[in-house]
Amino acid sequence: MFGTKFMTNTLLVLTAAIGSTNVQAADADANLRAELDRVAQRRIYFGHQSVGSNLLDGVKQLAEKAGVSIRVTEAPTAGEVPPATFGHTAVAKNGDPLLKLQSFEQAMGQQPAGLDIALVKFCYVDISADTDAKALFARYRATMDALHAKHPGTTLMHVTAPLTIAQGGLKAGLKKLLGRVPYGVAENRRREEFNALMRQAYQGKEPIFDLARIESTAPDGTTVTVDWEGTASPAMAAAYTDDGGHLNTAGKLRAARELVSALAAIPARPAPEPAR
Repeated sequence: MFGTKFMTNTLLVLTAAIGSTNVQAADADANLRAELDRVAQRRIYFGHQSVGSNLLDGVKQLAEKAGVSIRVTEAPTAGEVPPATFGHTAVAKNGDPLLKLQSFEQAMGQQPAGLDIALVKFCYVDISADTDAKALFARYRATMDALHAKHPGTTLMHVTAPLTIAQGGLKAGLKKLLGRVPYGVAENRRREEFNALMRQAYQGKEPIFDLARIESTAPDGTTVTVDWEGTASPAMAAAYTDDGGHLNTAGKLRAARELVSALAAIPARPAPEPAR
């Protein structure tokens, strides 16, 4: 009798747990569809290179799985982005962040293009161990200020610079013994300096898509860091990349899910007042 009652209670608990998990999954799917629907209605312009393409691949995969139609198309200039479209362009060129800013500013144009949201993203190769992070951010901020003035109706979203994995294993150990910095440590430190300046300037004031935070948060929720000379710098979680810098399938979906939420959270542009 006791055994039968115990088994019955156990089955009830397991059934309730499974039901709760299914409800949570359904809620998550519903939230994703709702956010994708909001993004699909916006006119967005994104300047990027290869990691940006990884993000867009992830957005398209999420949309396909959720059954939401999102139009993603290349557009050399902001004025060529149709309504309800996620437009994007490759900004020239990797390794030259100042040229990228200039390229994006030119692509945005001198007159408002009716965009809802615009964003430009650096690549990890744009910030090296020798980069002056303060000077680069000063130029970035000046460019954003100029774009605000030219496109007052467009919300600018800021994107932190992506990271790479840090060299580990025997080679890294030997470098440390020789007083040399393992690959990725100094580079990620400079990227974090730039990203910290971005967070300080815009957090709570303008929308930020913190790609570096996402990349450095492992699937179990822990933060991946590397210590060097008493300083801990974030590094990309190995689970999100196959080559040390670009996003693999898991990384694409993880980062794209966060991007969709960040874009969907931006308030819609107010409707234009009717002509009198």
